[in-house]
Amino acid sequence: MNARTTSPAATAATSPGATGVQTPTRTASGRPRHLYEVDVLRILTFACVIGVHTTSHTIADDDVPLYAVLGLLHFTRLVFFSLTAFVLVYSWSLRPRPLAQFWPRRFLLVGVPYLAWSFVYVLAAWLISGTTRGDVPALVTSAAEGIVTGTAWYHLYFLLVTMQVYLLLPVIVWLVRVTRRHHVTLLVVAFVVQLAVFAAYKYQPHSIDWLHGYQKQFFFSYAFFIVAGAVAADHADPFLRFIRQHRRAVLWAFAGAGAVTLGVWWLQVGLGQSLYAAGTPLQPVQVLWSAAVFVGFLTIGAAWADRRRADGLLARVVDYASDRSFGIFLSHPFLIWILLYGDSWLESVVPEPWLTVVTYVLVLVLSVAVTEAFRWTPFSVPLTGRPSLARRRAGRTAG
Repeated sequence: MNARTTSPAATAATSPGATGVQTPTRTASGRPRHLYEVDVLRILTFACVIGVHTTSHTIADDDVPLYAVLGLLHFTRLVFFSLTAFVLVYSWSLRPRPLAQFWPRRFLLVGVPYLAWSFVYVLAAWLISGTTRGDVPALVTSAAEGIVTGTAWYHLYFLLVTMQVYLLLPVIVWLVRVTRRHHVTLLVVAFVVQLAVFAAYKYQPHSIDWLHGYQKQFFFSYAFFIVAGAVAADHADPFLRFIRQHRRAVLWAFAGAGAVTLGVWWLQVGLGQSLYAAGTPLQPVQVLWSAAVFVGFLTIGAAWADRRRADGLLARVVDYASDRSFGIFLSHPFLIWILLYGDSWLESVVPEPWLTVVTYVLVLVLSVAVTEAFRWTPFSVPLTGRPSLARRRAGRTAG
């Protein structure tokens, strides 16, 4: 390893028994280290979520290159569930807490925003509808159905599945513990099962008629990614050490998986599938690709973490983006809706495919601004999933 890539964490990778040396998960003093690589993984994935949604709403029907990009971007939900399981199990291993404490806090920061934004989206649709506006029973029915099924808006199912993972955390931790000597076998079995599930979803849709189109709302649709994230967390130190030691190989594998995914997309288009259908997220090739993205993004994050300067501008930007990312996720579809609603002025002014780029930039900027504004209000928890900055500042002042 040359001097350019050597870091405290990377140095510790070659001396796991060393004392007074930082490891991938511990500081030199032995205290748990903040995993800045996870912050980068989170930011990159959220940025791609916005890319998926803006592209889906602005793409021309015959834009082959953009549809190929969209097919590659459909890893986002799968990477998020691996990330969710990784963070949960890793945090639990450091600070186990009674479920009576864990569940209320987690459901406050995810469940309350889920309820709040579900109602916001249903209310907005109700207000602009010429058929249901003013019909209060219809509003109540739509809100209840959207909350129960995760269909109040197209991205909110993710929170519904996340809450299922929260409920299952004791089972996940138990599974990781009892299979500790057989984690490779566990991952292989979960991988094969995931391939079979996605093959049924993609190629045998009638076999899942019993799900009534709600397959993306259930945790079992993402079993491998949840298990993989949990197992990675159980081996966090050697796992993060491995991606540092083999960074180049990991990134080449990441690129190779992307090439395979594009190849499958082209093949399916050639066999008669639509440009969109060829790149749908719940299909077998996405198991390989999304797993590669999770490890690849984490490897990029590790490279950043090893070079991070706490007093640097970029470090502050990354910290800020990580903190605001959930609020941006919650609000960005609303801003896409506003920008492109009806006979959009944006669509009349900006030609395709530049419409996608311009919309992405506008949505990103506006989402950051809206989230920042919400963070300073008493409604910060329901609208951003984070405590109010105004209350935090008042507490520091009072102290």
